[in-house]
Amino acid sequence: METFIAVVEAGSFTEAAQRLEMSAVMVGKYVRQLEDSLGTRLLERTTRRQGLTDAGRVYYEDSKRALEYVRVAETSIERLRASPSGTLRISAPITFGSCVVAPLVATFQEAHPLVRIELELSNRVVDLIDEGFDMAIRIGELGDVDLIAKPLTVYRMAICASPDYLARHGTPQSPHDLGNHRLLSHTVWNSRNAWRLRGWEEPPIKQFFTCNDGNGLRMAALASAGLLMQPEVLVAQDLASGALVSLLQAYLPEPRPVHVVYRQDRRPLPKLTRFIAHLLAHAREQEA
Repeated sequence: METFIAVVEAGSFTEAAQRLEMSAVMVGKYVRQLEDSLGTRLLERTTRRQGLTDAGRVYYEDSKRALEYVRVAETSIERLRASPSGTLRISAPITFGSCVVAPLVATFQEAHPLVRIELELSNRVVDLIDEGFDMAIRIGELGDVDLIAKPLTVYRMAICASPDYLARHGTPQSPHDLGNHRLLSHTVWNSRNAWRLRGWEEPPIKQFFTCNDGNGLRMAALASAGLLMQPEVLVAQDLASGALVSLLQAYLPEPRPVHVVYRQDRRPLPKLTRFIAHLLAHAREQEA
């Protein structure tokens, strides 16, 4: 189609060949293939001149419009790849997503206002391809996954309680003391994995209060309801302010790796690469 348009506008096969940087024989071959495909002659050719047939005139105009649409589409993709824009769909675990990812979405969108972000918080492992996510945050060992994975940070737990609770019930010095305290636990923990601490093989301890939301447990701990074991990111500000006091640090569960995972793409879009860079920069700042 491009060759045909060049022949029409150049006025000859030879001139079109020079513009297209190919041989005049190849130009003629392309035009003949196009005419064979369409089942009609597009050009009237003599030894001295060439002209468009009626069909050629219609096809020339329509071809120019079609190629212009192609160029517009290609330019749109180039612009998309040149600067972050469009919708970015992210899956993240509830606590890490709300405490870490959501605030970083806000700062990212200040710098890239054309990016619309959909953040879904869920502790299930989503299928990026089937469910249409651009990236996900995964906590724990990844195993065998057909995704690109970049280490982000580590996920640490914290055991803590309010100063008022400790003043009334005492400060535990080892896991053996937990039997004398009120323990706040997440509903998803069962009798085998609740309050399992490093280097401590005693049977699980009875849980005093359970809730299906980590922030609900945090609020209960702030109200002096008992001892809390939750991700450090959830209680970091409370620990810094003194509203909660860190306990039993030598017995905390081993930290787990946190990864950013995304689908393999030879040229990932800027909205994805820039947001991942934003996450990694934040992680480096936290470690510094």
